[in-house]
This record gives sequence, structure tokens and C-alpha cells, in this order.
Amino acid sequence: MKDAVDAQLRDQQAGFRKDRLCTDQIATLWTIVGQSTEWNLSLYINFIDYEKAFDSVDRRTLWKLLRHYRVPEKIVNTIRNSYDELQCKVVHGGQLTDAFQVRTGVRHSCLLSHFLFLLVVDWIMKTSTSEGKHGIQWTAQNQLDDLDFADDLALLSHTHEQMQIKTASVAAVSASVGLSIHKKKTKVPKFKADSNPITFDGETLEDVESFTYLGSITDEQGGSDADVKARIGKARTTQDTQHPLAGYHQQQPFVGENKPVSR
Repeated sequence: MKDAVDAQLRDQQAGFRKDRLCTDQIATLWTIVGQSTEWNLSLYINFIDYEKAFDSVDRRTLWKLLRHYRVPEKIVNTIRNSYDELQCKVVHGGQLTDAFQVRTGVRHSCLLSHFLFLLVVDWIMKTSTSEGKHGIQWTAQNQLDDLDFADDLALLSHTHEQMQIKTASVAAVSASVGLSIHKKKTKVPKFKADSNPITFDGETLEDVESFTYLGSITDEQGGSDADVKARIGKARTTQDTQHPLAGYHQQQPFVGENKPVSR
């Protein structure tokens, strides 16, 4: 089933897919930023962050999407039955509450959950980018609208207007399946671009000069130099704090420096 559905997913999505790595997305993004800077092209990137994404997906929409991606009805019903009447209890004020039904989200620690969530993200991006050309020119014939790794989305555009339209479209389609964009955590680095901010729902999204995407720094040069320096710094810090002999040589004399034994 996964293989059949995987063939229908957009190439831009690399999360939880066979032979697809986050390093591929990072390298592609660095190349895009580096070449845009070299060729003096304006570039807008919107790193979308969702609020509690895996817990917020509307399950009724999820069953519809399974059918949309041509998953056999028997399998859809089996998955749906495993979610029906699902109940939870929480600790509130030191007391365990009564059981209540959970109607949104996918199960945590379930191997199938990542697959189900990919369908949601794929449908969001496919739907929100289907009208008009608002991406960057990737080949002579094609544009690239985004790079995705599960719910880590990087929207790409050459102009402020394109990015504003795309951001609003992604937000609207996301809301239709139960997902909300986290305004405070969504960041917009801009390169060779004007100072006009990208807004969403009446609020300005934060402009940043660099951003850590999938664990790696992206900046105006692409990011590799800054990322390598950051990783070296972290490695040194970790070594200094975790090595059992860290700092020992600064406090104890070497054996050869001991005072000679008097005779």
C-alpha cells in the first residue's frame, strides 16, 4: 500500500520516504540560496511551522484523503476502525480525569502515523500550489514551489507578491484539514529582496538573516560554512563538558613535572 501511494506523492516531499534524506533537502536549499545570491536574484523563503501538527489533523478529512490516494476501501475501514472510540485520560491538578474521546490527530509511536500525515501535507501543498506560478524557476520548463520534510515546509518564491499569495493559500488549505500555522515560529529569510514583510492573518512574520532548517544553518551564502563552524563549536563544547578528563590537565601537573624525590 505504501509503495502504491508513494508513487503519487510530490517529489518535493522527502520525509519518511525510502531513499530520501533530509541532507538532500538541505543541499538543494543551499544550492538555491547560493545561486540566487551569485546571480543577484531576489529570493523569499518561508519556513512554515505548524502548531501541534500530528495532534491536530481532522480524522474525517484523513479518511477522505486515503480514498483520494486510491487506498482500497477495506484498508481504509480497517485503519478507521482502529481509531474509532479511541479514548484518553489526562492528569489535571494532580488528578486523573474521566476518559474522553479523541477526534483529531494521528497516533503517537505508530508506524502508520507518519504515512498518514504525509498524505495530509502532500494534499495541502498540491492544492495550495495548483493555481498560478508562484515558485522559483527550477528548470526551463518547471518551477519549484517548496521543499518539504514531513511537516517542515520551506516555501520558495522570487517576489514578495508571490510569497504573500502562497503563504495565504497554504494557510487556508491547512486550516481546512485542521492544521494551524504557528505565527511566532514561522520565519522568513529574504535574500536580495525588498524590506516589505510577509504577513499572515494580520500579523507580520519575522524576518531573519539565517535559519536552522532540518538541523543545518541556511544563510545568504547557502549555509555550509556557517553550519560547519556551528557544528565544530558544538562538538568542542560537548567534548569539554562530557569528556571525563576535560580540564584535568589544567589542574594537575604532568608526571614529569613532579618534584624529584629527595635522597
